[in-house]
Amino acid sequence: MKKVLILFGGNSTEHYVSCKSAKSIVENIDTKLFSYELAGISFDNVWYKFNDDLSFLEKGNWLDGKIFRIDNIIEYLKDFDVIFPITHGNNGEDGKLQGMLDLFNIRYVGSKTTSSVIGFDKSLSKLVFSYLDIPQVPYVVIDERYDISYIIEKLDFPMIVKPCCGGSSIGIKKVNNKKELLKAIKNSFKYDDKVIIEKFITCRELECAVLGNKDFIISDLGEIKSVNEFYDYDAKYVQKSETIIPNDLPLNIVDKIKEYACKVFRGMNIKDYSRIDFFYDLCYNACARRIRLWNDCKKKIYLTSAVLWRGKNGLTASQRIIFTIFMKLNTLPAVKATAR
Repeated sequence: MKKVLILFGGNSTEHYVSCKSAKSIVENIDTKLFSYELAGISFDNVWYKFNDDLSFLEKGNWLDGKIFRIDNIIEYLKDFDVIFPITHGNNGEDGKLQGMLDLFNIRYVGSKTTSSVIGFDKSLSKLVFSYLDIPQVPYVVIDERYDISYIIEKLDFPMIVKPCCGGSSIGIKKVNNKKELLKAIKNSFKYDDKVIIEKFITCRELECAVLGNKDFIISDLGEIKSVNEFYDYDAKYVQKSETIIPNDLPLNIVDKIKEYACKVFRGMNIKDYSRIDFFYDLCYNACARRIRLWNDCKKKIYLTSAVLWRGKNGLTASQRIIFTIFMKLNTLPAVKATAR
């Protein structure tokens, strides 16, 4: 039986999302195949073993549960066959953790350091999209020396403003005029020293997930039905937005998005799993929006939304966990699914 460490938390604005993700992994991991432990990283970057009821993870107060400080982190990590990091946000999915694990030859699920850096930084992701000839909406990347008139010259209102690095739609704002733009830029700089500004388009938001390394399993396309005007943090985690499998997309658009998703997966040398998000409208057709290498694993979102894998040839949450762990162990399990 293989030993797996589920690693969560971290000094990140997405700390609590990570806790919920860890809970979902535990609820779906096959204990006939794997033994597991949970380890959490506090906001102060102190590492602890966590051994208590999962309700502490759901509420985010896991430090109030039964915890045991880990003093020699590297030796502790080396005791496992594979690490399953579910640490969202800064320090967890931006290449830093991956670099440390690579340095000490510790096996882990997910993409390597370089791919993680590029996937986490939206400005770098967009450079890769351009290199791969994948369409995008018009955008501008700025630092604190920005020129507001240059932004307004390049993009029409309304615009979307967000930190370059970060996820879970934290720090994202829609703006309709210069005053709102200045305020939103100031807000985004609270989260990162680079800000990305995109032309806002009224469109359909689509997702495509990919599992694999040499050979891929591609999910169905999912469509986000946001309760808000766009898919912000409130719409994603607080309100009752949903993801559906649309049945009215032109077949050529479905094929094109899946082609783009595989192109990004290969071009960025992504490992094990990823979700690539797209915009679709009649003017821009299919445009790449962002890459998500560290998938939110809340019940309704594990490896994007579970909806994407619900087809008759799809994979259950448990099967997806088995698949990703065994890929890292270089021994693929007998998980039946149709490669699409």
